[in-house]
Amino acid sequence: MLSETSTATVRATLPAVGAAIGDITDLFYRNLFEAHPELLRDLFNRSNQASGAQRQALAGSIAAFATQLVENPGTRPDVMLGRIANKHASLGITAPQYTIVHTHLFGAIAEVLGDAVTPEVAAAWDEVYWLMANALIALEERLYAQRGVTAGDVWREWTVASRIEETSDVATFRITPADGASAPAFRPGQYVSVQVELPDGARQIRQYSLTGAPGPECRSFSVKRVRGAGTPEGEVSAHLHARLRPGDRLRVSAPYGDLVLDGSGAPLLLASAGIGCTPILSMLEHLSKEGHPSPVTVVHGDRSPADHALRTDHAALTGKLPDASAHFWYEDPEPGHPAERTGTVDLSGLPLAPGTQAYLCGPLPFMRAVRSQLLEKGVAAADIHYEVFGPDLWLAQD
Repeated sequence: MLSETSTATVRATLPAVGAAIGDITDLFYRNLFEAHPELLRDLFNRSNQASGAQRQALAGSIAAFATQLVENPGTRPDVMLGRIANKHASLGITAPQYTIVHTHLFGAIAEVLGDAVTPEVAAAWDEVYWLMANALIALEERLYAQRGVTAGDVWREWTVASRIEETSDVATFRITPADGASAPAFRPGQYVSVQVELPDGARQIRQYSLTGAPGPECRSFSVKRVRGAGTPEGEVSAHLHARLRPGDRLRVSAPYGDLVLDGSGAPLLLASAGIGCTPILSMLEHLSKEGHPSPVTVVHGDRSPADHALRTDHAALTGKLPDASAHFWYEDPEPGHPAERTGTVDLSGLPLAPGTQAYLCGPLPFMRAVRSQLLEKGVAAADIHYEVFGPDLWLAQD
């Protein structure tokens, strides 16, 4: 909890900091990477840095955390913190790195705000930072302990067992531990980080949802090739599509992620768009094995049936459940596709059982639209869970 003195100072300065947070985060990253170029080369996502997405996400999380401290001092934004901590754990972030971030973040604040950063203001925002940082450090240490690894030591060598071309832009890779040891267990909906060495020597990292466990010592994940003008956009997905073949080695993290089923047996809505179907498939596989008794409504939106990766599995796994239905929307459907399922996802005609828990994964505009429709249908906000591939821009855009 923020001290009373700092609460008053943060409340008074939050509008000024919020108005300048974009400039602050931009300068922070420039100074950080100038002092530590290895972080941009081997840890941070260069594509997200180039697009500005990571700056937006950092700005949104800082503003949201500070606002929570002053407006609801007795609570903590644990959902946001948990999502960040899982991402950090999958990257192998350690406590000393928070000190590095602190140095450059507060240097940027002082430079951007100038004389407005009095000793009292600096002390108050320092308290905000360390409340957030120490909460994340504690959560990440707990996540490492749950995996039985020392802090940051999340990487293992895996061997590509097979590769499946799902669509023209999506490939599924099945991998096994290179040392023959047991594959770590994972919860449906979780992801792994994959690190590859690119031609310029950078070791870039991306996260991919586990789509299932084809065998006790085998895991699978699907990669959509990100197409765009210029580099480094899509550099890792393009590298994996062009170069990764059976027999190749790959550095993969332990599984992490907080978009996981709660095991309550409640009615479910599993909604996805594009490659966001991958964590949903893992959930469906688990539910079918468990014989989930409550209704499950599966919703997916895509450009066309040809673009719908793992479409057959999506439908087949839904069909294994005793009380489930699948509803696919396509912007460019094939002949005979229902007219009411053409275009973007529209839940208005779908009945949902009372107490439905919703899990969403896909582009942010899709998830915002589905969330709004669910709220209109009476689903509680606390029962709507989501996963973002890449920086979480939801808070940055609220």
